[in-house]
Amino acid sequence: MPSLYSYVVRYDSCFAPNPFHGICTLATCKPRIRQHAKAGDWIVGTGSNRKGVRRGGFLVHAMQVDESLTFAEYWGDPRFTRKKPDLFGSYCMACGDNIYRPDPVGNGWRQLNSYHSEKDGTPHQGHLQRDTGANRVLVSGRFAYFGAEGPQIPQDLKCAGLIHQSSGYRKIEDPETITALESWLCQLGKWGYRGKPYDMIQEMEKQG
Repeated sequence: MPSLYSYVVRYDSCFAPNPFHGICTLATCKPRIRQHAKAGDWIVGTGSNRKGVRRGGFLVHAMQVDESLTFAEYWGDPRFTRKKPDLFGSYCMACGDNIYRPDPVGNGWRQLNSYHSEKDGTPHQGHLQRDTGANRVLVSGRFAYFGAEGPQIPQDLKCAGLIHQSSGYRKIEDPETITALESWLCQLGKWGYRGKPYDMIQEMEKQG
């Protein structure tokens, strides 16, 4: 039976997960989920209730895992070349999550200039260590990404514990809850990239 991993999306930017180019990938952050989730499992991100956001109880994204890759496999797979970031390109290009290039000399990873780098483009050691602490990238072709424009989660799913209130994550193994989630997503009938992330909306408002 599949499992369901639920967590609060504190920073909604389309970086983690990255829902662009028809495939949703989780390559950074949430190392414990990336370490343990297997094919068939669901990963659900719900809105943050922090000041200025107030999206608690709303769906940000849901993705069903199809496969997992190592960082080296992710880097070298031509399917994901477009997910390598370009901070000087479009919003879609800037939030690319294919940021870890194998370093054969140091036997580690080189971090591309990205959302997880320092402001000057140099590697952010904290992000690098946390991200690569789980050498797995989760890939999904069956996903719905709503960002800051997602629907409110039904009461029955709330009562079943779908919304995790704090940091970390909640693992749900109850088949009825997972079936109810799948049924609700199918009723919505909206798959793929469906809404703008909170950070994009904020950026657009600043630009007028």
